[in-house]
Amino acid sequence: MRLLRIIFAVVIVALTSYGLITDTIGVILPFALLLIGLLFIATGFVEFQKRKPVAFTTFLAAGFSLFVGIYTF
Repeated sequence: MRLLRIIFAVVIVALTSYGLITDTIGVILPFALLLIGLLFIATGFVEFQKRKPVAFTTFLAAGFSLFVGIYTF
């Protein structure tokens, strides 16, 4: 799970950096939000396995991010 979170984080940083450099952030924003939602889901699973109450908030943030990513797509 740790490797998956690192991969999501690196892809998000690379994608948003590319969007800022090429001035196409409007095109890349939905993809970045979908990846951020997936990153939050992966983080939520790790926190849920540790029985931390912050997992619920992480899942809510993931749901909101996925909703906005799909809505703007």
